Amino acid sequence: MKHHSEMSEIKLLGTAASPFVNRVQFVLNLKSIEYEFIDENLTCKSELLLTSNPVLKKVPVLLHVNKPPICESLIIIEYLDEIEPNVHKILPTDPSDRAHNRFWAHYIDNKFTPLYLELRRAQGKDVKEAVKHKIIKGSQLLEEAFVKFSKGNGYFGGQDIGYLDVVLGSFLGLTNIIEKDNEFKVFDEVRTPKLAEWEKRIWLHEAIKGDIPCEEALMNLMLLKCKSS
Repeated sequence: MKHHSEMSEIKLLGTAASPFVNRVQFVLNLKSIEYEFIDENLTCKSELLLTSNPVLKKVPVLLHVNKPPICESLIIIEYLDEIEPNVHKILPTDPSDRAHNRFWAHYIDNKFTPLYLELRRAQGKDVKEAVKHKIIKGSQLLEEAFVKFSKGNGYFGGQDIGYLDVVLGSFLGLTNIIEKDNEFKVFDEVRTPKLAEWEKRIWLHEAIKGDIPCEEALMNLMLLKCKSS
C-alpha cells in the first residue's frame, strides 16, 4: 500500500468509516497512487467539503491538483482508472462488460446494501425477518452475477480485483455488523458458496485489508445514518 503523503498531487476528502470512501482508497492502493487523506467530520462539515461538493455536500471528494473537485465514489473510481490506465485496470475494456459492471454496481448501491440500514431500523421480529429475506434473495442474485463475471476465477474482475470487487467489498465491514446483530449470514457457504469464499479473499487482500474500518467506527456511522434519516 502506498503511504499517504502531504505533498501528493491527489487528496481524498472523506471519513474512514464510509464504504464509499473506502472503495476509492482500495483503488488508489491497487494503482499505487500516493495521496493525502483529509479526515472529514460529518457532524460538522468543513468549509473545504462544502466548497468542494456544494451540490451534495457529501464524501468522498477527490482533489487533484489544478483540476476541479471530483465527487461520487463510482465517478472517482472511473476517473482514477482513466488517469492511470496501465496500472491495475479496474473496469473491463469491453463496452458491454463495462455496462453490465455498472448495472450491478448500481444494484449494490441502490437496492442491495440499503437493506442493511432498513434491517437496522426494522421494529419487530416479523419485519426484521422480511428484510432478512430480501437480503438473502439479493445475495443469491449477486452469487449468480459473480459466477458470470468471474468465469471460474476468484474475483468479479476475474483473476484479480476489479470494479465490482471494490464496490461490494467496501461493504464487508458493515456486512459483518449486520450478521452479528441479526444472527444470520449474508454470504452463506451453502446458499452463496462462491461469494463466501470471495469474502475471505477480499478481507486478506493487501490493497484492501488496511482500509476496512474497525467495527466501532462503522457502528458510529450507522447510528449517525439512523438519526439523520
